[in-house]
Amino acid sequence: MSIIEDLKLQYKIGGITQRLIYWNVSCFLISLIFFYQFKVGAFDFPTWIALSSEPSNFILKPWTFLTYSFLHDGFWHLFFNMMVLNFSSSLFLTFFTPKQFFGLYILSAIFAGIAFVAGYYFLNLSASIVGASAAIMAVLVAATTYHPLMNIRLLLIGNVKLWHITFVIILLDLMQFRLENTGGHISHLSGAFFGFIFIKLLENGIDLSKIVSRVLDFFANIFTKSPSTPFKKVHKNYTRPVEKSGSRIITKDKSQQQIDEILDKISQSGYDSLTKEEKEFLFKAGK
Repeated sequence: MSIIEDLKLQYKIGGITQRLIYWNVSCFLISLIFFYQFKVGAFDFPTWIALSSEPSNFILKPWTFLTYSFLHDGFWHLFFNMMVLNFSSSLFLTFFTPKQFFGLYILSAIFAGIAFVAGYYFLNLSASIVGASAAIMAVLVAATTYHPLMNIRLLLIGNVKLWHITFVIILLDLMQFRLENTGGHISHLSGAFFGFIFIKLLENGIDLSKIVSRVLDFFANIFTKSPSTPFKKVHKNYTRPVEKSGSRIITKDKSQQQIDEILDKISQSGYDSLTKEEKEFLFKAGK
């Protein structure tokens, strides 16, 4: 199996966190090709994908309130964000569903983008912003809000409470607010605030993530042709067959049984524990 096929398989069987990481990494690689200025050693993102604080830009390009959150201006920016995303999402998904996680990620990115634009307007500043930090901060704060006393074991430090980690990160943002990257800190703190509000509303029966789910379902229904319902002949005086007593065990076919065994192996030992033959079989079965 080639590396490309291996990556495709991992994307198919991976969860929402792994897919978001794939999307962010893919956007970064595309950015290297089209937007990296090798002469100056920096990215130059156009205003049709990066979020600009100038009204003349974001009003005409409202999609930038979301696209900016999938862009990064350097390898370490991407690496650190993906590390924190993997950490915070594992905590969040312990208590909530993937749909709620994805909804929080998208909505918090948009909210932080709006806060960035508003903040720069009142500060009379002008700049553009990229990065997934705000959405990731929202996920971390949401998990912390729901279970602040969760024990986290850190290398060389030992056990600490989850709220200790989150508090230190937020404190660093507050301390550097006016020193450098003011726009980034505005978006981080806004994302943190949205994560807190998201959980408080959820505890009161209001699930904001349903907004994203409904929008996605709407577009999915537009592009998915619903199959026509065949004519069904109704028979009167129909007698329902009596169910025979006995075993209710349904025997699976051999291929499905092998797929289940491979998936069980992945859940217990991870994807890397599969043999080359098992990976190829699973990839072919997923087509």
